[in-house]
Amino acid sequence: MTGMVLHNYYRSSTSYRVRAALNLKQVPYAYKSYHLRKGEQKSKAFLKLNPEGLVPALELPDGKILTQSMAIIEWLDEEYPEPKLMPADALGRARVRSLAQAVACDVHPINNLRVLGALKARFNASDDDVADWFSTWVHACFEPYEKRLSTEAETGNFCHGDTPTLADICLVAQVINNARFSVCMDSYPIIQAIYERCMEIDAFQQAKPMLQPDAE
Repeated sequence: MTGMVLHNYYRSSTSYRVRAALNLKQVPYAYKSYHLRKGEQKSKAFLKLNPEGLVPALELPDGKILTQSMAIIEWLDEEYPEPKLMPADALGRARVRSLAQAVACDVHPINNLRVLGALKARFNASDDDVADWFSTWVHACFEPYEKRLSTEAETGNFCHGDTPTLADICLVAQVINNARFSVCMDSYPIIQAIYERCMEIDAFQQAKPMLQPDAE
């Protein structure tokens, strides 16, 4: 299957997840950007693709549209089985989903652009207030996450075993986002080590925000 179009934004962590997964699977795609801060995701053209007005959206060659990064990545893993992003065993898949969702469901939704913008617009939050909000919820996730990685036998060179999974994709996207808000990572040596190992892999490196065509 060829001719996919990824509708995304360079700085979107959910877009990063899908770029990394596409790269790992070596699936070619065309890149189409929407500037979130300018509201381009609310245009009629994009809302026709995704009525939620959220990136990313993956447009397939037959015109079908996939939305929500986690669903897109699991679809990719089913359609393009190698390299696998989910373990073969049910318990392993449950653990990987648990780690991935700790970031994707607990941290990202309350730290995304819509929420940060609302803090400023509705509650007159300063830039420092917003950064503090962001860091608070990252630490609420990363403290138990680090403990899990340090105590659970399934942890290897990556979050689960010795090859990257969906959990690593979500974790790396969050760590990249953390840097924008100067989140201190000193208390998370295992998370940091996993991030650095992922960054040694070209698929993760080439998905980085500042390497994208719409990077500012």
